[in-house]
Amino acid sequence: MQYIEQTLMQGETIIYRTQLHWIIFYKPLLYLFLAGCLFLLDLHLLSFIFFIMAAFETFRQIIAFSTSEFAITNRRIIIKVGFIQRHSLETLLQRVESIEVMQSILGRLLNYGSIIICGVGGSREPFDGIINPLLFRQKTQEQIETCNQSA
Repeated sequence: MQYIEQTLMQGETIIYRTQLHWIIFYKPLLYLFLAGCLFLLDLHLLSFIFFIMAAFETFRQIIAFSTSEFAITNRRIIIKVGFIQRHSLETLLQRVESIEVMQSILGRLLNYGSIIICGVGGSREPFDGIINPLLFRQKTQEQIETCNQSA
């Protein structure tokens, strides 16, 4: 059972769910490319070092990708990132003041970016590299509006 399902309250349902974008694997791919280039230049020791770096970084990003969860329920935003060192956020929709979206040019082209959840009292929680951050913001705003109408 995943973290989000474990933390659902009575009567709470998941409205929208997303995950990290595949772009988080760019660094190990870059290391692997450099290892190949260095190998072709007969710099085998340096090539081996970059290959080990690529393997380590790939392992790190696979863990990040498989342990990160982002969801909007009918009552809260629930986010969990990390495995050993965990960062989680569970904010009631009524406590959300705004959601900022940051996307680079590449982020806009490949549809990924960062969200910053701004809560009542000035708290700011950033989360990087998620798929379609604009849709996450839209779904959150729709759910906040639905909660306001039913209150």
